[in-house]
Amino acid sequence: MEHQQGGQEPGQYQLPGCYRHQDRETGIRCTRCERPICPECMIAASVGYQCPECVRGGSGTGHSAGASRPRTIAGGTMVGDTRLVTKVLLAINVTVFVAVLATGRDLVEQLAMLGLARADGPFDPFSPPEMLGVADGEWYRLITSAFLHQEFWHIGFNMMALWFLGPPLEAALGRARFLTLYLLSALGGNVLTYWLMAQNVMSLGASGAIFGLFGATAVLMRRMRYDMRPIAVLLGVNLVITFVPGLNIAWQAHLGGLIVGAIVAYAMVHAPRERRALVQWGACALLAVLLVTLTIARTINLLG
Repeated sequence: MEHQQGGQEPGQYQLPGCYRHQDRETGIRCTRCERPICPECMIAASVGYQCPECVRGGSGTGHSAGASRPRTIAGGTMVGDTRLVTKVLLAINVTVFVAVLATGRDLVEQLAMLGLARADGPFDPFSPPEMLGVADGEWYRLITSAFLHQEFWHIGFNMMALWFLGPPLEAALGRARFLTLYLLSALGGNVLTYWLMAQNVMSLGASGAIFGLFGATAVLMRRMRYDMRPIAVLLGVNLVITFVPGLNIAWQAHLGGLIVGAIVAYAMVHAPRERRALVQWGACALLAVLLVTLTIARTINLLG
């Protein structure tokens, strides 16, 4: 009777062996070259582990002076401060919040997400009413509203989520890719809001971008073969809260951000190494074009 190596039953899944120690099974792979590595060969990186050869190649040991710098799993350049973009985004949100507290509702009405509504003011039968909103040409609202908050609990929850979710993603993707993920998620959430929410109702907050980070975290954890249960529970709880009646939560922004964030992250961490940058930035460009097209279509729909 034949037996599989290592006492495996026929048909049972067998983990690959370490590329340096073939007799040692492992479920961990180098975040750069993706070769299986055992605990003896694991060298801790900003995200996950790297093999000895990739670490030597990144530091220039044993190679020419032109050796490439260490790269993240998405191909971004590894840097010392993996919280820089997260800190900048958090600072922008807090600064705008302070400005809202100082100026009152005026700033909210100027920057919040709004499809199309008539401006407040006395009725004039001899001139058409002044209109506000994205459909009236104020396209900037699709982004500015993602940095806008009115209540302490709202900005507190969003910034706490940004602080915990942002740095691991920034370390894994690199600064430019992480910023792209954040902005496209914010845009995706507001585009879905533009389509599904009443056009004369305002919405605001970074929740669309934050849910994009949730989706990206789930994609990254699956790619790294980490335990999915913590992020699944956290995401499930937040989705349940999103649809609780009476909380006046813009579920459209949450759902749109989640979908876009997951798509962007999938393109970032699953792009083939040979054409990584082309696939990543091409996917982001196509997604941006799609969101702009949907915005134009909704504008045409509202203006009749």
